[in-house]
Amino acid sequence: MNLQHRALFAAMSGYAIDGFDIIMLSFLLPEITQTMHLTSIQAGTLMTWTLIGGAIGGILFGTTGDYIGRVRTLNIAIVMFSLFTFLCSFSVNFSDLLAWRILAGIGLGCEFGLGMTLVSEYYPATMRGRITSWVGMSWQFGVLAASLFTPLLLPYVGWRGMFVIGGIPAIMAWIIRHSLPEPEAFQKSQRVQTMQFPLWELFRGWSMCKKSLSILCLSTIQNFGYYGLMIWLPSYLVVHFHLSLHLSGIWTAVSVCGMMAGVFVFGRISDTFGLKKSFLVYQVFAGISVGFYALMTTASALLFAGFIAGFFVNGMMGGYGALIASLYPTAIRSTAQNALWSIGRAIGGLGPALFGYMLAHTSYTSALFVLSSIYIIDFLVTFFLVPTIDFKNTKEIIA
Repeated sequence: MNLQHRALFAAMSGYAIDGFDIIMLSFLLPEITQTMHLTSIQAGTLMTWTLIGGAIGGILFGTTGDYIGRVRTLNIAIVMFSLFTFLCSFSVNFSDLLAWRILAGIGLGCEFGLGMTLVSEYYPATMRGRITSWVGMSWQFGVLAASLFTPLLLPYVGWRGMFVIGGIPAIMAWIIRHSLPEPEAFQKSQRVQTMQFPLWELFRGWSMCKKSLSILCLSTIQNFGYYGLMIWLPSYLVVHFHLSLHLSGIWTAVSVCGMMAGVFVFGRISDTFGLKKSFLVYQVFAGISVGFYALMTTASALLFAGFIAGFFVNGMMGGYGALIASLYPTAIRSTAQNALWSIGRAIGGLGPALFGYMLAHTSYTSALFVLSSIYIIDFLVTFFLVPTIDFKNTKEIIA
């Protein structure tokens, strides 16, 4: 396995663990809620604060990655995630579990941004769309594994045992990464380092500020839509369509397969037709497909609609890594990938809590229609603020 493949595998393994952990928690929420006597708002808060922890970790480790290296930072973060995920299994009350989830989220918060940064610097710009789409798909590999295996294992090991299982792959990811060298682009940036504090550089000057605010907005909507749709899906299928936990896992897995297909296709068309055009097309159909999903009244119809909605709602994940990598120089790329995405993920992570609130006062259908409307904002921001990027003429900017 050459260095490029190792870098890709290192990035994919971490983001797959991220996806596994989040969706595993969504399956554990009903049992945790029953065991600890939580309200629906407290249950949603567990997820939201995990994502807020991820935002903190994204900013902290993203900035660190621009100073000490992408690989070294990834190794530190994955050890932190593994430790606090194991500790979740020993929680005795809601406060314990919330604290461990926040700290585990901090450790996991840099997997998207640093993974995307790593592969974008190991591969040429002309392959950026398809390569970062593989990293984007790896989240869905983790989600798919969680959707299939959590319902099977949960009755035997309980929610505490699942947290033990969830922490084991992180150790394997560390083994994959620990001997990988830093990308050549990062090593060059260290030799010519002239920047100020990386986080400040993201908003220095109107041109950079406009880029960063647009990425922040897009990241927020992407995560709000994804988590709003996915986190409550297993519970919705069980309560309203009376599916077993195992069948709800299969229904969720079909939606995830649609997401994987959407990410794969996005990576290919973005390298051919451009990132901006690809985003605009997906955003239009994301809004339409979520609205269509809300109208489904049978489990079989929901199965089909879930695949289509997943294709467009999460298919855009194939483009964020390439977009951010192309807009920012090497010297602040890790900070940009992690800070902007993680802050957007934390704000978008209010989706589960907001959905929990809406479900307590209205129907799931109404909540989905609210969700579909946010893609109008997504489209407008992309159309007016996101620049057009030509991968063929993109040159590596060091500082």
